[in-house]
Amino acid sequence: MSEKPSDRISDGAFELPPHPDPRPELKDVVSRLAQSIERDDLVQNVVHGLRLSLEIDRVVLYYFYRRWKGQVTFEALSHPSYSIFGITGADDCFNDEYAALYEDGRYRAIKDIESEPIHDCHRDFLRSIQVKSNLVVPVLISQGLWGLLAAHHCQGIRPWTDADITTMQAGANRLATSATIKDAALN
Repeated sequence: MSEKPSDRISDGAFELPPHPDPRPELKDVVSRLAQSIERDDLVQNVVHGLRLSLEIDRVVLYYFYRRWKGQVTFEALSHPSYSIFGITGADDCFNDEYAALYEDGRYRAIKDIESEPIHDCHRDFLRSIQVKSNLVVPVLISQGLWGLLAAHHCQGIRPWTDADITTMQAGANRLATSATIKDAALN
């Protein structure tokens, strides 16, 4: 069989078309993955540290994935039976009125959910997740309310001290000022 000149490839006679370097896209994916891992490690360390410091049954991060809709994305527990990971909460109870208070930096410390003047849907929700005492602080970033850090005592009522509140607020501030959380919120 005879070879046609167009079938031959000789040095310099054939060039590949320019091929874009896929590495910038790969670098972007790897960078976002590394930021995500760093953020997750930070949040897990914060909730775990708060649970140990406060000596309570559960600390969770309730993350808002859209306006006043969210779910528990991180938790630290004294016992696995207290897990509420993935729960979406009482979204019908959490409305613009509650959100506005948290956006203004308000915290809520409830010593005893049974005697506190709260909405019935809120009390029913807290009962359903075994909460006896509840302390909630907002995680505020420049774009607004990013999430809520909640400390739950499930074995009995607990009076929250000023030191407890300050500790929770410090944890929320640590999250809110983290570059990985601020950067993720912008994307």
